Amino acid sequence: MPEWARVRRQVRPIERMFTVACVIATWSSFAFLIVIVGAIVHMAWGWLDWQLLTSYDSALDPKKAGIIAGLWGTGWTILLTFLFAIPMGIGAGVYLEEYGSNSRLARLIQINIANLAGVPSVVFGILGLSVFARMFGVFEQGGLIDRWTGHHVTGVKLIGIEIPLPFGRCVLTGSLTMALLVLPVIIVATQEALRAVPKSLRESSLALGATKWQTIRHQILPAGLPGILTGVILAMSRAIGETAPLILIGAATFVRFSPGNIDGFAAIRDNPAGLLKAPFDKYTVLPIQIFNWVRQSKPEFGNVAAAAIIVLLLMLVVLNGVAIFIRYRFQRHTRW
Repeated sequence: MPEWARVRRQVRPIERMFTVACVIATWSSFAFLIVIVGAIVHMAWGWLDWQLLTSYDSALDPKKAGIIAGLWGTGWTILLTFLFAIPMGIGAGVYLEEYGSNSRLARLIQINIANLAGVPSVVFGILGLSVFARMFGVFEQGGLIDRWTGHHVTGVKLIGIEIPLPFGRCVLTGSLTMALLVLPVIIVATQEALRAVPKSLRESSLALGATKWQTIRHQILPAGLPGILTGVILAMSRAIGETAPLILIGAATFVRFSPGNIDGFAAIRDNPAGLLKAPFDKYTVLPIQIFNWVRQSKPEFGNVAAAAIIVLLLMLVVLNGVAIFIRYRFQRHTRW
């Protein structure tokens, strides 16, 4: 038997075993997912209705418990997280990739970002508690501001809005903490997207007389936009599902109001000032409501939690679907 035939005969069984192992790994993970989702759907059957979506929580009657406070709290938290994290994350990614890739400062920032990306989310909760919720205690009675001014400062009034100092357990604290949590993901996604743009595109633009800013504005960013937006939406999807940091910084487990008392478009029309007060109001989010319900002694609260999980999963599926749509839409129009 020729040598090549003998080697091929020895390799084939190993190749088949490797293929079978990969197929088993793929389908077993898919099967686990089906089992988990099936169990949740079975528990939520008959509990996911309009009453659940439009009612506030109930501590006594699971049939009257609703998720509207969690939905509005989640919406406010994600919206403000989006506003804080997107400009900082994309700006930092552009700087690290296009301007300071070889500088000592950029390398130092890069190392810290890589370390932050691996930090457990609960650590960000402790950070948010110290920095945003308590502001290192400088506004407490007998604190630094109290000693310097001789007055106990509890807040400031800005364009008619009472801003508490420190921020305490409000939506703004949660959003800033979640922005810190997703910032490394957005920065890394931005860098990877810009790195994938061909170097010849930069060189061609500069050779035609465009400035560095014009090259980034009109060539690099549009070409890297699909990857950047995909990373942003996936980061927001992670922020929606996080619970540990928000529990640490004091998001409530049981509330019967929404931030700023805004729970619908009619409330916005009747009370537009609530939109300005909402970031400084107390709140809860959907994952914390689910966490609270699964701890209750009545088994029916488990069904309510399963129905809320279905809503949360649908939100995540929609966000990921948007990410896929944006990526394919921009990739289809990109010509290098």
